[in-house]
Amino acid sequence: MPHLMEGKVALVLGIANKWSIAHAIAKAFIREGAQVILTYQGERQKQTVEELAAELKAHQVLPCDVTDDAQLDALANELKGQGTVLDTVVHSIAFANREDLSRPFVETSRAGFALAQDVSAYSLIAVARATQPLMAPPEQGGGSIMTLTYLGSTRVVENYNVMGVAKASLEASVRYLAADLGPSNIRVNAISAGAVKTTSARGIRDFSKMLEGGAKLAPLRRNTDPAEVADTAVFLASHLGRGVTGNIIYVDAGMQIIGFALTE
Repeated sequence: MPHLMEGKVALVLGIANKWSIAHAIAKAFIREGAQVILTYQGERQKQTVEELAAELKAHQVLPCDVTDDAQLDALANELKGQGTVLDTVVHSIAFANREDLSRPFVETSRAGFALAQDVSAYSLIAVARATQPLMAPPEQGGGSIMTLTYLGSTRVVENYNVMGVAKASLEASVRYLAADLGPSNIRVNAISAGAVKTTSARGIRDFSKMLEGGAKLAPLRRNTDPAEVADTAVFLASHLGRGVTGNIIYVDAGMQIIGFALTE
């Protein structure tokens, strides 16, 4: 079977541990022949990400806090100095205060709302701005930028609260970035993954009930496998996804089509 990303260079931001969706995507990219660069936020994450990179056989590990424009500039300058041309960028970053996920949405703090928007939505814009100049010119293929979202952006999901609003902002940003960067042949998309048991997801109250309910209600009668999300990321990053931009692609066992279910 041909390597769909042979010769491509991918920057993956947001890998935290081996259970994260970013880890699954990086693993799939490397399987398909890509050279993968990982980033870490702060010294506390450095050793963990370096160990994951060694296990994955990633090409390089670099520091980057996406809420710090100086660090994004430093990352871009480092890659530029190495002569790196990026083919794809994966933004797998989101954060909200735990208390803003556990109390009613109407009680969301002003600071908590701003934080969730900054880390989970605005950071995609900042990453796109920093990495756009590192991508090939239009006639040489341009590039692909993708992010991760969730159904809570368009429907009320209990206890998802401020993160749902941040994901709605993220999805709108995908469309506007796709329009801005399209003339440069840079495609921008989001994958809306179903509920996956990641470390960050455990911060959502009653997340285990969300998993149980999803497995019962989704048309495929199961939850999402991170490998399925990763394979969709491969499609978007490869030549196969060359005509896809500004889209939200659902990989959630069909959960997004369910409107109402009768229960006994």
